[in-house]
Amino acid sequence: MAVVRFPDEGRTVTDEAAVREALAGVGIDYERWRPSHPIPDGAPAEAVLAAYATEIDRLKRAGGYVTADVIDVSPQTPNLDTMLAKFRREHWHDEDEVRFILRGRGVFHIHPRDAPVMAIEVVPGDLIRVPRGTHHWFDLCSERDIRAIRLFQDTSGWTPRYTDTGVDARYEPVCLGPSYIPVRA
Repeated sequence: MAVVRFPDEGRTVTDEAAVREALAGVGIDYERWRPSHPIPDGAPAEAVLAAYATEIDRLKRAGGYVTADVIDVSPQTPNLDTMLAKFRREHWHDEDEVRFILRGRGVFHIHPRDAPVMAIEVVPGDLIRVPRGTHHWFDLCSERDIRAIRLFQDTSGWTPRYTDTGVDARYEPVCLGPSYIPVRA
């Protein structure tokens, strides 16, 4: 389940209802999908999209998305650092950024206009929709591994529009993961 951190406040949100509420407060949709489609680790993108076709079709109807694909990034991905450099800078898009995480972990930093920066660590089963125009940046966790279904409202995909404010340089892509979340007895 996603973890939301507010670095400037030293606050972390881990309860699912509280995560959903914190994200909704800045216009971000969050769902937690229970894995109901067992897909082998090396399954081709077509098999992943076929397995989640019902869910993808629902999202397409609700959000006006016209296409979906699967992004698969690992430490072996050619030019990984160059690719990640594009997403580590604060930017925004003319369309929503929708991701359903199948494998791995990453951090979306969100920079709302009237609220503190938040870091959203996403893990398998998390579905996140960052609305068009939202200032944000993304990085992988230390494993540098993620597989996700992406949805697009335009068949050409989105283009990042950089803000060049420098805000992103003040925040580290810290991924703590479940082992760092305190267990309550």
